Amino acid sequence: MQTAKTENDTSYKAALAVMTTLFFMWGFLTELNDVMVPHLKSIFDLNYFQAMLIQFAFFSAYLIFSVPCARVIDRIGYQRTMVTGLVMMSLGALLFIPAAAVASYPLFLAALMVLAAGITALQVAANPYVAVLGPEKTASSRLNLAQAVNSLGHTTAPWIGGLLILSAAPLGVDALRRLAPEDLQAYRIHEAATVKVPYLVIGVALLALGILIARFKLPPMPAAERHGVAGAAGSLWRYRHLTLAVIGIFVYVGAEVAIGSLLINYLIQPEIGNLSRTLAATLVGFCYWGGAMIGRFIGSAVLRKVSTRMVLAIAALMACLLVCTSMLTFGAVAMWSLILVGFFNSVMFPSIFTLGIAELGPLTGDASGLLITAIVGGAVIPPATGWLADRIGIHYSFLLPAICYIYVFYYAVNGSRRKGPAVPI
Repeated sequence: MQTAKTENDTSYKAALAVMTTLFFMWGFLTELNDVMVPHLKSIFDLNYFQAMLIQFAFFSAYLIFSVPCARVIDRIGYQRTMVTGLVMMSLGALLFIPAAAVASYPLFLAALMVLAAGITALQVAANPYVAVLGPEKTASSRLNLAQAVNSLGHTTAPWIGGLLILSAAPLGVDALRRLAPEDLQAYRIHEAATVKVPYLVIGVALLALGILIARFKLPPMPAAERHGVAGAAGSLWRYRHLTLAVIGIFVYVGAEVAIGSLLINYLIQPEIGNLSRTLAATLVGFCYWGGAMIGRFIGSAVLRKVSTRMVLAIAALMACLLVCTSMLTFGAVAMWSLILVGFFNSVMFPSIFTLGIAELGPLTGDASGLLITAIVGGAVIPPATGWLADRIGIHYSFLLPAICYIYVFYYAVNGSRRKGPAVPI
């Protein structure tokens, strides 16, 4: 008996190590969007709302593909779904090459949607798989640890992307508008070419990772797969803690992405940080997303001792207060208070996710699909924040993310309480 337990522990640790590589990759690729926003904004002379269509295209994939991906898990299992996601991600990354070759903004958006479709499949499979990969009482801690590695991808992406993609100083708006149409297109092709090599390397790496995952023997998780439970999807909405978690994921992701997407442009404002784009991208990576990474490592340890609800409530309250502080101040205080939000964002996704799927047993895969669908908040709230930035200024546009954090606080203290019918076996 002891030998079997030891073998299971070893198998679970190996599987968790493999999972962390997947969390890193989708964190890295998601965060590259924050580099693409200012890059494509300058190339195509976009306003904030138009530039935020990058996030709309990317995160819309979660709405379209999450529930179908949950069905795919029920048919082919977690491991094959992850491999499928990696192949789709590789295809999406490689599509950046023709999009850059013709300097087409719509083609960039299409490539982002394909890439995000693959990430969606990966998230729907990997998040619940990590959550059930061991004792239920440590699910939040385990998922926080995996999300910490995800944050490592977020941390390194702006720095690498800033060096490779944002290194050249773009032409100003007035200079762009003075160019003849053929010169303007030539300029756009030249500037867009900086994404070709990074995304080619990423595409090849993703394909290689997919092959490795396909050959690795991950332990099966039949208890978390539905396999024929009739009417399960329809019954999910009867679980209050899950339904409110869907809203929680929607507003949390929307707030985090809105802040991350606008942060480079925010930090270069003369009255805020007056930084260069490259330095701003580095600060976003190492401080905003680096703070999230540190917070998740700390959170992984804290959640073994403190309740998930308590940790989530404190994090949401602090994030809201920091956003409000940034809006009410200027200079270094405004800059650093918004950057510090990343630290408190750290525990929100894994905490909401594990509270949302708690005690759902064979409905876990379908519940995961719904929760990952809610990541579409990253497609809705950032453009809405960009719309506000175009009208009331980027400084005060963060009012919308502040409201989002208020809801997360409510979910932590009340909405996450388990209510609903018995789970079918």
